[in-house]
Amino acid sequence: MVALSPDLTRPGLRPVPWGLTAGLVLLVIAASALSLTSGAAGLGFGDLLSALFGEGLSKRDAVVLYDIRLPRLAMGLAVGAALAVSGVLLQGLFRNPLADPGIVGISSGAGLGAVMAIVLGGLLPLWLSDLIGMHLVPVAAFLGGWAATLILYRTATAGGRTDVATMLLAGIALAALAGAVTGVMVYLADDRQLRDLTFWSMGSLAGATWAKLAAALPLIGLVMLIAPGLARGLNALALGEAQAVHMGQDVQRVKRRAIFGAAAATGAAVAVSGGIGFIGIVVPHLLRLAMGPDHRRLLPHAALLGAGLLVLADLVSRTIVAPAELPIGILTALFGSPVFLWILLRQKGALRG
Repeated sequence: MVALSPDLTRPGLRPVPWGLTAGLVLLVIAASALSLTSGAAGLGFGDLLSALFGEGLSKRDAVVLYDIRLPRLAMGLAVGAALAVSGVLLQGLFRNPLADPGIVGISSGAGLGAVMAIVLGGLLPLWLSDLIGMHLVPVAAFLGGWAATLILYRTATAGGRTDVATMLLAGIALAALAGAVTGVMVYLADDRQLRDLTFWSMGSLAGATWAKLAAALPLIGLVMLIAPGLARGLNALALGEAQAVHMGQDVQRVKRRAIFGAAAATGAAVAVSGGIGFIGIVVPHLLRLAMGPDHRRLLPHAALLGAGLLVLADLVSRTIVAPAELPIGILTALFGSPVFLWILLRQKGALRG
């Protein structure tokens, strides 16, 4: 396990990676431009430049740009940043590079909420169904993620202290339980519901709208604002809880904010995009190799890299088998699984050494 230095003035730390920062910003800009100008509609770079400089677009191109591609791009940026930052928070909290929202059960709880909404939504009273409308699945997914987080927190907390190891084990148990109940829901689903379940569980930005973005962005934005304030506490926790207390950190407050921050960001992301894996594991680990373990650098750079990678994954998913669309979760699993295995092998080698 690598100890994180809470003080950037201590020797041995790498200089501020301005080149890497600039590269990540350029990645986000390039991915965004490609996302806006790639697709079957024929809207190219010239049309995008015309729109940027105030020249008029045709009605069809305006609909494609402002009602389809822009909300999809914005949702990709927000979801990618949310999943990556959640991964950094949980890895810092558990002091383990393999921790992510999926492993501790947050994503499983959100997924179960969405599955129950798809299969059992028709049993809701008419007035409630009319009130929630098309937002039933996102709302249920968000509530499921929060419910899982509360159960984990209550299970692992005693006497005002939260045991991280107990929370990790409880998360594994909760994920197994959510998987079992999801299996029951799949058994009860009809053919139409099964198609919805399959596509949603694999993750996609195809249903992106400004309304969904407006529902998810406030929570994700709030987590992005409070996460940098947890960096020093997470750095201190890497040295051990006792050492963190001696350094003046309120360990319980850091734990609470990291747990609920990750839950809020993950719940909002899963609610609007479905299950997208490995972003929360791969992005923090790659950045940790590139710039070291200081969370004051990891958190903002993780947001940039997570956003850029997810937008690129979405671009590939909707062009590689055009005019059909490949779920993003398949792509992130194809590329993320080998990286995950590589991380495991590195951990095994470190333990042997």
